[in-house]
Amino acid sequence: MDKKHLDLLTDGNYEFDIKEAFSKGWETFQMVSIYSVSFTLLILSIQFLFMLYAPDFLFVFSFFLAGPLFAGFYLVANKVSLHEPVKYPDFFKGFGYYIPVVLVWVVGQFITVLGIFALILPGIYLLVAFMFGVLISIFFGLDFWESLGYSRKIIHKQWLKFFTFGLFLALINIAGALIFGIGLVVSVPVTYYAVYHVFESLTHQVSLEND
Repeated sequence: MDKKHLDLLTDGNYEFDIKEAFSKGWETFQMVSIYSVSFTLLILSIQFLFMLYAPDFLFVFSFFLAGPLFAGFYLVANKVSLHEPVKYPDFFKGFGYYIPVVLVWVVGQFITVLGIFALILPGIYLLVAFMFGVLISIFFGLDFWESLGYSRKIIHKQWLKFFTFGLFLALINIAGALIFGIGLVVSVPVTYYAVYHVFESLTHQVSLEND
């Protein structure tokens, strides 16, 4: 797929089902559950070690490691969707897109924080609107600015629905954290897989319309 599919998404109409997204996310998790849990444990352990032993350098994890690590969930979800075998090293392939992913991750957060400091509501709007930034960067090969721009344009068309979707994502992870944090090893991958499946659903819709 190329940019014309993204242009079609910004110009046309699309639909997605929140319940189906979580269902697909759960199905993906079940297919790679052991790998997903162990990889999430690794991410949480790295973050915890920074918080415990190097709190002044927690930004190193937040800015330079978190993006590529979490991007691994998207790449694995893509392999599962294509019915390709998944190996544990596949979760680390987000580092193969290191520069664009980190730029999307950092710039997106920076702009969102500026929006929150401005009037709060713009920050909330951007937090939701940049949901597809990393996905577009990885699967369409665009630079960070175009990726964030397309993400905002696509999501803007149904922002309230995406806000509801994002709220469910947040609540699921809060619930996971409340179970002594253990639930996060399930909730984190499921939420990333759910986001991937929404993105995949939208891009498939314009592909079918364009055939």
